[in-house]
Amino acid sequence: MRKESAEIEAGKATSRRPKRPKTQTNRASIKSTSRAKPAGRATKKSGTATRRAAPGKTAGQSQSTTDHETIRQWAESRGGTPTSVKGTARSKEHVGLLRIDFPGFSGEGTLEPVEWDEWFERFDESKLAFLYQDKTKDGKQSRFFKLVKR
Repeated sequence: MRKESAEIEAGKATSRRPKRPKTQTNRASIKSTSRAKPAGRATKKSGTATRRAAPGKTAGQSQSTTDHETIRQWAESRGGTPTSVKGTARSKEHVGLLRIDFPGFSGEGTLEPVEWDEWFERFDESKLAFLYQDKTKDGKQSRFFKLVKR
């Protein structure tokens, strides 16, 4: 018999409540409804990419665009050329998976050059956006880019 029950039966009333059995919480069933954001730093939706809002352009910040001329200028200023992955085209009339090849990188043998017009036609057909970075955090020119769904 529990101590509380024995005291009640013996005529001693106690103000203590009976202990509840301990239950384990299943951590997988707990869902967080929101994540805290750092104070004073709001996020801004741009295309399909979420980025930090800050006054002016800061080093290390990524941007998103669908503007063909912006994409072409960004790539060409870094020595990049439009390419597609060999063997990924649906037919001879179509361009395969899109890439931008930069000199000195490992695209040799797996990428084939295409014209900007063909590249942008596939870019628009696939409803892509161009996520890119102008400068790294330390201020150097960045070659970071990613093609993402709009």
